Amino acid sequence: MMITVKLNKPEFEYDIHSLIKAFYPGETVRVTAEEKACGEPLLWEMRITYLPERIRIIWRESGDGGAVLPECSFAVDFSDRADTKNRLKQNLYQLLAGYTGRELPWGTLTGIRPTKIPMKFLEQGKSRDEIRRYMKETYGTSDEKTQLSIDIAERELELLRKIDYQNGYSLYIGIPFCPTTCLYCSFTSYPLHAWAKRVDAYLDALERELDFAAVKYARKHLNAVYIGGGTPTTLEPYQLDRLIRKIKCSFDLSDCLEFTVEAGRPDSITREKLAVLRRHGVSRISVNPQTMREETLRVIGRHHTVQQTIDSFHMARELGFDNINMDLIMGLPGETLSDVRETLERLCALGPDNITVHSLALKRAARLNMFREDYRDYQMVNTQEHMDLAADYAGKLGLLPYYLYRQKSMAGNLENVGYARPGKAGVYNILIMEEKQDIVALGAGSISKRVISDRQIRRCENVKDVAQYIARIGEMIERKKRFLCSPCNEVSGERL
Repeated sequence: MMITVKLNKPEFEYDIHSLIKAFYPGETVRVTAEEKACGEPLLWEMRITYLPERIRIIWRESGDGGAVLPECSFAVDFSDRADTKNRLKQNLYQLLAGYTGRELPWGTLTGIRPTKIPMKFLEQGKSRDEIRRYMKETYGTSDEKTQLSIDIAERELELLRKIDYQNGYSLYIGIPFCPTTCLYCSFTSYPLHAWAKRVDAYLDALERELDFAAVKYARKHLNAVYIGGGTPTTLEPYQLDRLIRKIKCSFDLSDCLEFTVEAGRPDSITREKLAVLRRHGVSRISVNPQTMREETLRVIGRHHTVQQTIDSFHMARELGFDNINMDLIMGLPGETLSDVRETLERLCALGPDNITVHSLALKRAARLNMFREDYRDYQMVNTQEHMDLAADYAGKLGLLPYYLYRQKSMAGNLENVGYARPGKAGVYNILIMEEKQDIVALGAGSISKRVISDRQIRRCENVKDVAQYIARIGEMIERKKRFLCSPCNEVSGERL
């Protein structure tokens, strides 16, 4: 079924679309100022009209006998765009909540970084009560989510006191290869079996980009290194050794607070690879099961077993890794709350230092979304009860929530939360979410960020296709040169 929203002029399309999708994650939503015929059955249609000093919303159910639904009209000051947007979302939310009988835990908040709001107010010296009142009155955020966001913002601020915003930066290096592509994945990743013969050529190109970044940022302080993907441990031991040696030879790591390698898939982890990481002083790794249920692993296309996850974790501990993260996803096909509890029990037995709890997000490019009909017999449910259960088990392990973000089309309109032992929080995770310092991102599909001010972030993307990245590495470097080296008032983001 489709939902259509027609506007008399193109304004606030993204915000309207995001809020409606939060109520109707499984439906197609089209928001447009163009008069287009709809070729799909309609659930309901809405018209939003921007008038002088007012906005009017009218809507009706589809079909000849479709009911005319409650409408609203409210005053706005279009010269204040932020206030106009908030008023529009507040009124739209009330209509949708009344019609569906649902309340959203994050209210009208649709952005991916909700902790930025309490963090801003904490930096201004606002009290917890003032922040709670603002979050409730402006966004209708639940008391539980407001408390969570404030708690995390306070922990983030404490960690960020160690960071040099003005003269510091972080380095992201993307390895876009995976053993297989998971059913829910929409990241840039390529099956290793098809690209094994070109991995060294990819590293050749990546080293050229590393050389450029090392020279241009030589006078800056490197605070965090994160090798992600894809699955970095699809690289052979000699390739991992080559890459990390290059990083250590090219960059001054004396100010580096954290060096993370997202080892990721247990079916890509070997003792020899972990030994390379350990020998080079990698301080944080991930061993990511997503679930500890064998049947779910088969459904989502992860070709490893629960036992491989356990063995990989123990192997890492034996080699001396004392900061290991494990990722979980809530809402995977066919999983019940009992299944989630079993997964959490097995993680508790292992005792990781970090657990990152993700709410399943059905991204457009993921196979699970594109071929959703093939999985209609599998329930995909995530509720506050799931998230509370994860928080309870994290608490049993002595892990505290330290970072949070949200995504489009997220199951239950909930969130992703990272939990960590005191002193083990992922510094890079906080920096990428809070956008406080430059991120120099290298490799296919990576996105560099340059922080101009609190309100102005510029981005520069590398081409996603691996073959194109290799062939056009000179162009990638030239684009990054313009992006990273131009004066702030001349910076413009580039997309490929």
